[in-house]
Order: sequence, then structure tokens, then C-alpha cells
Amino acid sequence: MRKTLALFSLSLGIAFVNPVRSVVAQVPILTAPPVPSIPSRVPQPVIIPTTRPRVPQPQPSINPATPVLNPISLSNDCTPMYACLGWDEQLFWGGKGKGKAGDRSALIESIDNSLGYLKNPSAARIYQNYPDKEITLDRVRRSLLRFRDLVRTSKSPADLQAAVRREFTFYKSVGNDGKGTVKFTAYYEPIYEASRVPTSEYKYPIYRLPDNFVNWQKPHPKRLELEGKDGLLGKNGPLSGLEMFWFRDRFDAYLIHIQGSAKLELTDGTVTGVGYANGTDYPWTSIGKELLKDGQITQKQATMPGIVDHFRRNPQSMDDYLPRWERFIFFRDKGNTPATGSIGVPVTPERSIATDKSLMPPGALALINASFPYVGDGGGLEYRKVSRFVLDQDTGSAIKTPGRVDYFMGTGNIAGDRAGVTGGNGTLYYLLLKR
Repeated sequence: MRKTLALFSLSLGIAFVNPVRSVVAQVPILTAPPVPSIPSRVPQPVIIPTTRPRVPQPQPSINPATPVLNPISLSNDCTPMYACLGWDEQLFWGGKGKGKAGDRSALIESIDNSLGYLKNPSAARIYQNYPDKEITLDRVRRSLLRFRDLVRTSKSPADLQAAVRREFTFYKSVGNDGKGTVKFTAYYEPIYEASRVPTSEYKYPIYRLPDNFVNWQKPHPKRLELEGKDGLLGKNGPLSGLEMFWFRDRFDAYLIHIQGSAKLELTDGTVTGVGYANGTDYPWTSIGKELLKDGQITQKQATMPGIVDHFRRNPQSMDDYLPRWERFIFFRDKGNTPATGSIGVPVTPERSIATDKSLMPPGALALINASFPYVGDGGGLEYRKVSRFVLDQDTGSAIKTPGRVDYFMGTGNIAGDRAGVTGGNGTLYYLLLKR
């Protein structure tokens, strides 16, 4: 199947031509580079995921050696107000001439999701062990309830900002440099075409978790042993009978292993989703780096379009390179349900973030300041520096340290385009009631 590829690095360890998503470059917020227009789409495009394997992580007791969140003092003479902490214009978009409604209902729904999580015994256990005794489950819960009231009753960004600055303490992340610098990336939920039954066209499967997986001896079987060199071991392999869905393109099935979840549009007209169930115990391997190391692509070609083009021209090379990532992911059928974060609640487009849950307070209210791409009037992507209230509801296997945030863009093509060119530095704050 033909793929529309609009500047994706996929975090496969490949160099990105535009430095906004480079694995080595971090773009300062104030100097975010221009983004080319989104190419015209072909029918039923397949969007490439933009993050490393996103799999649910266990919820450990939070015990950082040193504080990662520090309360800050807010200046009373900050001007202009839209440049001051607590300004969230997107909540109040809409009205005459504005063109787009605000997303207060989406933020309130996300707050309610976090409040639901905080009722769980698992949340109580985690907060009981949180090392900063000022950050308690009760304080997080009360902060969410009060903030929800303020969102519902405020008439403007200035109204909400004034109330939040008056009633809440801002805790700033120390970031990745001890000075508050946080690296931002974004992720999204891709959509793929698939079949419930194998056909001559749909022949590459993904698999559900074997019942006896917890008893598998280590070292686990490698990808090559489980699906075969060509990905078609199927009924002749150890996973026979565990097939869930079949795909036309082998690389699509592989990408779902990388992403850890996906939405599926099935040939019978139904829609469902798959999510991570478990995986074999092997580290991440970048096929981009492998291709580059072997001289199969040049540095200039070491982009996602370059890699896909290489496999399109040399499909047999997938037999060699895809098995080099030895880990194998198993899935569960989620049905047509919303994408769910690591704390077990739905994630909300542009209102949910993923952080290191061994450090940060799960489900809590946060504020991010960073630069994100938006679709402009001409159809291209334009960077805007934004301040955004979000809920901390997810994590990822590559989201480590207090200096990393992954921002959920949503589901589908445009979300994928935007996530693919998100990258740069910003700041992260958590908001808690003063009393």
C-alpha cells in the first residue's frame, strides 16, 4: 500500500533532514523552524507512528533521590499577560471571527478521567509513597476539582489565569539540566487497514498473548523464531492459532509493534483497536541505524521516507532488517474504544501528556510551555508557542527523567502529521492548591 510520508522520523534512530525531530538536535522554542505544507493526500493513507515503542509501564513507588519538582514564586508584574504562566488561549477560541471553538469540554473530560483514576487503590498506594509530602492524593484531587470549577466559570484566558495564579502553587520540573529545560515530543494513535481473516492480499498477522507466556523460559524466542524471516511463519510456527488480524503490508504490522497500539479499519466495515498485552525481553534496535551502518542508505536518505522507499524498491531486504529488532510484541483487542494511557484512563487529544511515572505525580494537573505545529490557513503546518493546561495520564518506554514530555496529538492523519514534526525544548509545571 502506498504511504503518505510527511516528515516522520519515527524515532528509529534515523537522522531527520529538518532538525525539528532530529535524534540529536533540540530546537529552541523561540526559534522553531518553518514546516513545509502537508502534501496532498492519496486515498486511505497509512500514517507512520512517531515514537519509540509505547507500551504500558508498571507503576513503581515514586522515590527520586532528589526533588524533581520545586515550588516557584510568581511575579505580580508580569506583562503582557499572555506571556505569563497560566495563559491558555485555546480554551477560549471561538466566537465571532475566531473560526474554531475552544476545547473546554475536552479539558473537563480529561480532568474527570484523572479524578476517576485517583479513586483507585493503585493511586492511593503510589501517592502514599510519593517522597514530596506536600504532594498528596487528597491535594491533587482537590486541585483538580477546584480547577474544573474555574475552567467552567471563567469567561476568558485572563480570568482563568488570574484565578489559577491566585489559588495555586506552581511546581517546576528540574528538567534535563537542573534548570527546567524539558524536551518535548508528540505521539498519536495511527489508523491502519486490516482483515479479521487471512486472504491472499491480507497475509501478515499480529498475535495475541499466549496463555502460558509468563512461563516462557528466558532468553525468550527472538522475532525471527516467532514470525519467520519473511513474516509469514504463521501456522507453521510457535504462534499458530494466536493470529488476531492480518495486514496487506508487512511494514504496517511491524510499525504497530513499534507503536504498541493502533486503531484498525477492517475490511468488514467495522472499527476496532489493538493495544499492548506483553512483549519478549529484548532491547530496542533501530532499523534506520542498521541500514545506514550497512551502507544500504546514505545519510541523506536516512529519513522515514528514505527507509520506506528503500523497502519499496528492495522488499526482500525486510527479511534481513526487520528481524534485527528481536523483541516481539503481543496484543489485545480493545474494541472501538479511546486510546488509553498508562494509568488506565482515556487520553485526550492535546490535553494528555506522558511523563516518567517513576518520578511525576500520575493524574495530576500540569501546565506546559512549548512550541507545537498547527494547520495554518494555507493547509501547511505552522509553529505556535503555546501555554497549555494538561493532565499527566500516560508514559512510554522512552519517556525517562524529569526532562521528557510526550504530548498526545490525537488519532489519524493530521494528528500524525503534527506529531511527526513536534520537537524542541519547553518547560513543565504541576499545579496544586495553596491550601
